[in-house]
Amino acid sequence: MFKVLLVAAVLGMAVPALATFAQDAAPAALRTRWTPDQPVPLPEHPRPHLVRDAWASLNGMWQYAITDTDQPPDAWDGQILVPFCVESALSGVQRPLKPQQSLWYRRSVEVSPRSPGQRLLLHFGAVDWRADVWVNDREVGSHVGGYDAFTLDITEAAGEDQEIDILVRVQDPTDEGVQPRGKQVLEPGGIWYTAVSGIWQTVWIETVPATWINRLEIDADHASGQVLLHPMFAGEKAFAKIEARVLLNGRPVATAAADAAQPLRLRIDNPQAWSPDSPTLYELDLRLTRTDGLRDAVRSYFAFRTIEVKPDDQGVNRIFLNGKPLFLFGPLDQGWWPDGLYTAPSDEALRFDIEQTRAMGFNMCRKHVKVEPQRWYYWADRLGLMVWQDMPSGDKYIGGSDPDIERTPESEEIFRREWSQIIDELHPHPAVVAWVPFNEGWGQFKTNEILDWTRSLDPTRPVDGPSGWTDRGGGDMHDMHAYPGPSMFPTGPDRASVLGEFGGLGLVVTGHLWKERDNWGYRSYESPDALRQAYEQLVERLRPLIARGLAAAVYTQTTDVEIEVNGLMTYDRKVMKIDPSVLHAMNRRVFLPPPETRVIVPTSEQHAQAWRFTTTDPGTDWETTGFNDDSWSQAPGGFGTTGTPGAVVGTEWNAPDIWLRRRANLADPSGRIFLRMHHDEGAEVYINGSRVIQTTGWTVGYTEFGPIDSSVLRKGDNLIAVHCRQTSGGQFIDVGIVELIERPE
Repeated sequence: MFKVLLVAAVLGMAVPALATFAQDAAPAALRTRWTPDQPVPLPEHPRPHLVRDAWASLNGMWQYAITDTDQPPDAWDGQILVPFCVESALSGVQRPLKPQQSLWYRRSVEVSPRSPGQRLLLHFGAVDWRADVWVNDREVGSHVGGYDAFTLDITEAAGEDQEIDILVRVQDPTDEGVQPRGKQVLEPGGIWYTAVSGIWQTVWIETVPATWINRLEIDADHASGQVLLHPMFAGEKAFAKIEARVLLNGRPVATAAADAAQPLRLRIDNPQAWSPDSPTLYELDLRLTRTDGLRDAVRSYFAFRTIEVKPDDQGVNRIFLNGKPLFLFGPLDQGWWPDGLYTAPSDEALRFDIEQTRAMGFNMCRKHVKVEPQRWYYWADRLGLMVWQDMPSGDKYIGGSDPDIERTPESEEIFRREWSQIIDELHPHPAVVAWVPFNEGWGQFKTNEILDWTRSLDPTRPVDGPSGWTDRGGGDMHDMHAYPGPSMFPTGPDRASVLGEFGGLGLVVTGHLWKERDNWGYRSYESPDALRQAYEQLVERLRPLIARGLAAAVYTQTTDVEIEVNGLMTYDRKVMKIDPSVLHAMNRRVFLPPPETRVIVPTSEQHAQAWRFTTTDPGTDWETTGFNDDSWSQAPGGFGTTGTPGAVVGTEWNAPDIWLRRRANLADPSGRIFLRMHHDEGAEVYINGSRVIQTTGWTVGYTEFGPIDSSVLRKGDNLIAVHCRQTSGGQFIDVGIVELIERPE
């Protein structure tokens, strides 16, 4: 029987968690350097925005068993290290949980006597998926949902006993159910990863008074310095007074007191706004008192921060942070670990990912179809990393042209309950700046209704219209996914145009792989130098898009995950594939003021442009200025088949190859030169006989390529020659030239 002693569980005193045993993790092919060596992993307070002293972690060794029924086991299979899921190496178990099975946990906890009226609360950070809990053989509650916390009042079940027995049963259908599950599957491969079942965030116990603060809403207005506190209470509804003290860098800056039944108002002089470059947090101490003395005391924090989508001075919708336009750029962050799967091995590891993201020059990340423990968002708050938060996906999938799925009433209720709870739990974090209810059609239903409902739950943050694929015109952002990209949707009157995923450049780093075979990236490279050059080209190509109104971009991805090797770091976080200082220098260019673009050779997007063309191999020298193309046909661009995404077809082209030539008269360009091109599939472009670009794959719309060597251009007559090849699916080609002129900072 495993025990933890809850020492001196009275208000105002620290409550250490004492354990007497440690465990070696199960064998794993890949480990991080943070594999825990202490008996109680992740011992930090798990709820930084509402901290009281009387708590103890129940992380550590528990008994466990997996059964084929929902009845308690006759015998225990062994020990499991909480809070690591049963499938992970760090749990010490590394076994799958099948949908028809039950996973059982048991632990004995010693608690010191409570004062009259005090309550005993049992908290679970997250359990995937259904949890039923008993204390001293008495059922105290159930919960469904793998990504939100839940709390059980176990006072009556604990009684006067100084030793209580906790029993937990977990059931998890993974991808055989309709519940939110993110990228978990029973048979992992490709973009789908190992299942996560059971307790995967901190379990803890807390002593509270008869009346206690169980929730806190804080509205901070930067323009006025006004702070409105809405503490909410549980337990006995007794008259009390609430006292607040606000500190900045440990120095008091405001105090106030009021009847606990009323909101509390404070004013802060010269308030400092939170931003990635200056992540200012104000500390908050709250005391709940009555005439007979102190009843409750908690610590919290808050920030002054606004985030919104609105037109800039050119009338283009962009994202504004604290009233100023700011381009948002960061990685897709999956939040997986080779040894802990969903659970980071330590708080230091959580912090490391965020520190590295900032060191690489990013100002945001998109937390992808996963919700992290509260401490991850705490570090994002502290270190200045803005976060787009996804709803973990579940249920069925739709393609880009499919109608919304029709969820069952049960599936819809599960989605709404968990998404609203996630929004509620993450609302206090200033780092969270956008909500993403749907990704690429996964579980997408009642699209615009859900987007509007999400905004009603939190009007203070933008809501991303579905991230990728299946747009319905709603939300605050029109979100494209383009691999490798980059590309964007045209700007519109009501939404910002954002690039929710692009890149995915892969590099295998031997010795740091989840598996030695079958690894993949959206586009693979053989050396770090080739990867660096390809990444630099992608970032350079963002600048013309920003000029046209792109408001944000998300690069795939922070780390390798299982057999995906398109991370900027290896899965074990031991190798940075591109030097962070080099990345930082490249990435910082995107935050310069939006440049100006000038069309010097138009495409056929607005007006059809005449080209000479042939679909018969012209032989050698066809790209040179001296080649005679009089025998070629002449027709308006672009060239391709109707129905190809993003194509503006002026002339039907359905043969395997096409060769194009066009002349253009140019003045001396003063800026950087980019091709503006839509190609499906691979294309090569020559200017005055010199090849300036060769591409593979396809684009889903017009986008810029370059910058190209401007020395190939001449004042006066110039020749543009293009070859495009088609193998399957849609086909299209059109090319123009634009000049990019940077504005002064």
